[in-house]
Amino acid sequence: MSQHSPRTTPGLSGRDAELLTEALASRDVTVFVDGTAVRLPGPAQDAVLDLLSRLARGETVTVTSAEELLSTSQAAALAGISHTYMRNLTTQGVIPVQYRGTHRRIRVADVRSWLAGRERSDDDGAPARELS
Repeated sequence: MSQHSPRTTPGLSGRDAELLTEALASRDVTVFVDGTAVRLPGPAQDAVLDLLSRLARGETVTVTSAEELLSTSQAAALAGISHTYMRNLTTQGVIPVQYRGTHRRIRVADVRSWLAGRERSDDDGAPARELS
């Protein structure tokens, strides 16, 4: 599931494609944001190079984002609670869950939101709600 709408861009052709292909041969990616040069870190550079290479080949490209989904064990480790307690939280609807077949998948953002809610409860002096 994406938080932002996908965006599709048609591939390049002719001289535009040739110029981009030549420029990509150096594999040195620097972008300009409001006139300021920004050197991209490795993973971002790889993604941008892949995108630009596809456009240079004339491919239509769709860019979207993907949310990181965790298993109940991974989510429990992130939250510092037991796997069983995490499973109970999802069963009771306290933490939203998505199913991939019979496997539960939990968004990182939902675990962090739940943790933030617990911290706010602790700051207010109210006891954190425990589920059985």
